[in-house]
Amino acid sequence: MLRWSGVKLVSPQTLALAQLWSVLIDLALVGMLAFLLVDRLAPPQDLPWKPFSLNQPIGLATAGKLAVITADPLKCRAALKAGGISFVDQPVREEGYCSTRDTVRAPSLLTPRAPVMTCPLALRYALWERQVVGPKAREILGSPVVRIDQLGTYACRTIYGRTGARPSEHARANALDVAGFRTADGRRITVLKDFAKDTPEGRFVRAARDGACRVFGVTLSPDYNAEHADHLHLNPAGYSLCR
Repeated sequence: MLRWSGVKLVSPQTLALAQLWSVLIDLALVGMLAFLLVDRLAPPQDLPWKPFSLNQPIGLATAGKLAVITADPLKCRAALKAGGISFVDQPVREEGYCSTRDTVRAPSLLTPRAPVMTCPLALRYALWERQVVGPKAREILGSPVVRIDQLGTYACRTIYGRTGARPSEHARANALDVAGFRTADGRRITVLKDFAKDTPEGRFVRAARDGACRVFGVTLSPDYNAEHADHLHLNPAGYSLCR
């Protein structure tokens, strides 16, 4: 005759806990498999744990990566160097509320060439030039952009030069004003002349503005106000404004 006196019955609570742990382990395994699948298949620009590169299109994680990189001068310069950009650090000049701290000069399509700008601005501009201006020019204009006309980066002034106003981002070389573009086939495209037109040139300028909104904190165009009728104002401010 079988004896069961030494067998302990498992309580319902213990069984429920065991089942819960089994479910949690299954979910963890599914989560790990899902992570590995995403890590393998998703574009690196969409994954926050993948390294940033100027050679990657703008993706879901690009803004977050830029925020982290540009908060550190060394990381910012490393990202420029990794992108093949041979920058030159600039001396620091302080004049009241104006400063050229954390500034570089770097080769680009900008004319006049290599304006002084903060490293965060330089990195974001390089991404915009490579991943917005270049692709959109080929797509819409059928000709590459070979020159980007700029109106300046550093100017020791307040916003719109108004007395008593807060300092402009230009006062820190942290803003770029773009007036127009030149293409390899000889076209001269300007914000003033072409922005509002329903032409390939107009569509290109608006696409360049829209793409800038994904790269810079502040992007201002003729849609913003009359003061920006002839240029796109681009700066990596810590807030978002796109008009």
